[in-house]
Amino acid sequence: MKITIKSMALAASVLATFNATAEDNFQRAYDSITAADIAKHVKEVASDRYMGRSPTGPGEKLTLDYLTKQFTSYGFKPGNGDSFLQAVELVEIVGNEDQVLTIGGKAYEYRKDMVTGTSRTSEFEQLKNSELVFVGYGINAPEYNWNDYAGIDMKGKTAVILVNDPGYESGDPELFQGTTMTYYGRWTYKYEEASRQGAAGAIIIHETAPASYPWTVVENSWTGPQYGLWKDDGNKGRVAVEGWIQHEVAKEIFDKAGLNFDKLKKQAMKKPTSVELGGLTASVDVKSKVKKSTSYNFIATLPGDKAADEHIMYTAHWDHLGVDTTKKGDQIYNGAHDNATGIGGILEIGQAYAELKQPLSRSVTILAVTAEEQGLLGSRYYAENPVLPLNKTVAVINMDSLNVLGKVKDISVTGLGKSEMDDYLTTAATKQNRSVTKGKNPSAGYYYRSDHFNFAKVGVPALYAGGGNDPLDEETAKYRKKMNLIVRGCYHQPCDKYRSSWDLTGAQQDVQLFFEVGYTIANSQDWPNWSKTSEFKRQK
Repeated sequence: MKITIKSMALAASVLATFNATAEDNFQRAYDSITAADIAKHVKEVASDRYMGRSPTGPGEKLTLDYLTKQFTSYGFKPGNGDSFLQAVELVEIVGNEDQVLTIGGKAYEYRKDMVTGTSRTSEFEQLKNSELVFVGYGINAPEYNWNDYAGIDMKGKTAVILVNDPGYESGDPELFQGTTMTYYGRWTYKYEEASRQGAAGAIIIHETAPASYPWTVVENSWTGPQYGLWKDDGNKGRVAVEGWIQHEVAKEIFDKAGLNFDKLKKQAMKKPTSVELGGLTASVDVKSKVKKSTSYNFIATLPGDKAADEHIMYTAHWDHLGVDTTKKGDQIYNGAHDNATGIGGILEIGQAYAELKQPLSRSVTILAVTAEEQGLLGSRYYAENPVLPLNKTVAVINMDSLNVLGKVKDISVTGLGKSEMDDYLTTAATKQNRSVTKGKNPSAGYYYRSDHFNFAKVGVPALYAGGGNDPLDEETAKYRKKMNLIVRGCYHQPCDKYRSSWDLTGAQQDVQLFFEVGYTIANSQDWPNWSKTSEFKRQK
């Protein structure tokens, strides 16, 4: 075929029209994400009818049915073969409310002074005169030349452990990552390491500042039904008893042992520390009702047309804490902020992609996971049993507890600098005249506390961002100051309900950014990678 100037001009015109149409389609989809629509979804799944959305509880089917109905209407296809669901085998363990922890001749009260339980699939576990050993932060980290367990035989003994890691209160930038928490500061790691050390029990000392939440969060989250992934060996590799004690209880115990808690804590900030607690022992009987059950992750996919086997994944957890019938008054943990807002976010993302009139190059997949509140179990199960190959999962964008505090001039990135996903977010944020800032309170270790972390561990670059700290105007600043007190006070409490007074325009901003980031990567051949300073890397 002879190529003429006329035919070249026609081709250029067609291409320009195509690009203009694509841009118009994108803008229409972008603008379709609204605060009102997010609110509609939050109000629905955070209603009392959903009974707090506990895994395997009465609200699970309602939630999964709602997601299935909505994403089907958006044109998404089942993401797991011919099903929208991935079965996650859980074990539900409900400990006895009359537990008593006895140390030094004193009985400490369940919920008020301590909480104890077991992760073993067992109807009875106990500590019986188990020697107590203070092991500082309970960390064994060769890369930091740090081992709190050095030279100790923990068999039959109970580790007493500080929360967070040595860099936090010392403020020393040379210790671990300074005031930014590492995974070594998370309670999950501390129980895992005590188990590897052969301990019989592991007890974490709660302090509000380094934990980043008050005792009521421990009490509400660690009592009632507890969930784990089902293991055929009964999870016998875990310590028999694990739990928490109040800060004042710890100080009392140390005093009985003839030791100064504050002095030993300061020592533990500077160097690996282990001290036997003066011959004191711990005893507690944990009687549990054990039930194997099945919960579900939700997976929906909008197929691409050129590289359909490559997926951009959006994640959010659908679960919350359910109902606590032992409480007086309101017993339903509606989980509106945490994480009905995230559910609202992924639904708006799905609706926005449905607005596009041209197919994407890559596929977009929505993953709403179960049992996040029980230790990121749904995302962990998926990462260990992926429906889609991990080496074909291009990137993950996670939404957990969206901004209900109004518009801001910045967007806060948890784990800023860990991956090239930050670059895509920065480009999208610039169009909103927003800057990208480091997540507030990095000492809380939020990067290790939501579902994206399980993807990071297996090498998939994961973005976790939202909100910001610089309000758009003075009126928003006043509103934020008032509402933020309510939001913080209602974390993992029955008062975490949908409020019509929430300003969800900030959530709208963020969801629009997440849509643009995913859209950009889905229509490219890019493979975002981890930064050189990150502890994660892609797996082949």
